[in-house]
Amino acid sequence: MVRRKGKKKAAVAVGHAILVIAYHILKKGIPYYELGADYFDRLNFKSITNHFVKRLNGLGYKVTLEPLDLVA
Repeated sequence: MVRRKGKKKAAVAVGHAILVIAYHILKKGIPYYELGADYFDRLNFKSITNHFVKRLNGLGYKVTLEPLDLVA
């Protein structure tokens, strides 16, 4: 965020996010829980996938997606 907005604006944005979290915690009376570093990736999985496929196509790569066979 610092790269895009600058140091001071990034600090204000982070402070704002913390205040919004604190407001909702106090208003609803529920404990804070971390959504996880990949929360937005999971939320918009299809659009993120399409974005990166288009970027790779633009760089001259032919992209074929196959699901992984994950063994638990």
